[in-house]
Amino acid sequence: MTAQRALMPDYLRLFALFGIVVVNVQFMAYPIEQGFVGATHQGPADAVAAWLVGGLALLKSYGLFSFMFGVGLAFQMRSAERRGLAFGQLYRNRMIGLALFGLVHGLLFFPGDILVVYAITGAILYRVRAWPAGRLIRLGTILLVVQLVLTMAMMTAFPTAPTEAAELERYVMTEGSMAQVMGFRAVIFAIAFIFVLLSQGLAALGWFCLGLAAVKSGLIDEPGHPVWQQARRWCLVPGVALSLAAAAVWQWRDPLMGELLVVLVAPLTTLGYLGLIAALARPPGPFMARLLTAGGSSLTVYLGQSIVLSTIFAPYGLGLWDGVGPAAAVLTAIGVTIVLIAFVALWRTRFAQGPFEWALRWISRRGVETQKG
Repeated sequence: MTAQRALMPDYLRLFALFGIVVVNVQFMAYPIEQGFVGATHQGPADAVAAWLVGGLALLKSYGLFSFMFGVGLAFQMRSAERRGLAFGQLYRNRMIGLALFGLVHGLLFFPGDILVVYAITGAILYRVRAWPAGRLIRLGTILLVVQLVLTMAMMTAFPTAPTEAAELERYVMTEGSMAQVMGFRAVIFAIAFIFVLLSQGLAALGWFCLGLAAVKSGLIDEPGHPVWQQARRWCLVPGVALSLAAAAVWQWRDPLMGELLVVLVAPLTTLGYLGLIAALARPPGPFMARLLTAGGSSLTVYLGQSIVLSTIFAPYGLGLWDGVGPAAAVLTAIGVTIVLIAFVALWRTRFAQGPFEWALRWISRRGVETQKG
């Protein structure tokens, strides 16, 4: 069984965990409306750090995580079938559990939570789980294109945050109590949720479909498949180059135009990353195997990133909100992720799953019946 295990998903999760944290940290460390651009402390290293995050990670890590969600659905169906479990009940409970985790995460720690959006769009994905790979690919592609058009329209029309809101945020995040900070996050989450759903929901569902199709077609089990080779050849270098150029326009020329270009190029770059990860997905040595095992507990690491980083930058923690430059914030985010992965690797020497994975599995299995026959 171990020899037949698909390695690409493990590398994917580990890769995406570092990408997503360097994107999310800016919305915990600086004004939500401005991110790295709004940081008070700015030097050459900070400008480069913001540029690299915008060019290499922004939107691409979300795509990788969403792709993995679709892969996960296929694996869950296989597992339920082997165990004789009623998959419909299991999956329904899993989406409910994911939504509950997301609500607590968004209300208390990170208003930009994506788990609730995943639970909603994941329920839609369930309806097309039996579709053949080709049909899923067509649907996923259409959804990604529609999301691009919708997001760019929203970006050009959506107003900036009122000055009063920015002033309130600065007061709360520099002088507020723990209750005030969490209350502010809850309000922002309630407001931002609809925007996140509209700006990322269709794209998430599109990548879900592509991930599910990758399992159905056998691509996820064949990292040497020509499809991944073509993704590296035609998407990786052009995607990265165009993304870095778009991020440079955003950073130093025209913020709106640069942001639009980053959004436009993100799917191409994400496909290139998938091709690159496929090339790296080889049987690991002992050390890498530990890292991949820890990366497999991606829910624990993802939630842990927000819990730790939101505390570091909040006034009830170390009070570093808007107190360091983007370079320091990115290094802090990477350092926290390394510590969390080390913790999970140690945890997994004693337990089969990470703590949040165990809790989600417990919720998923509640009341699930064994199928007869």
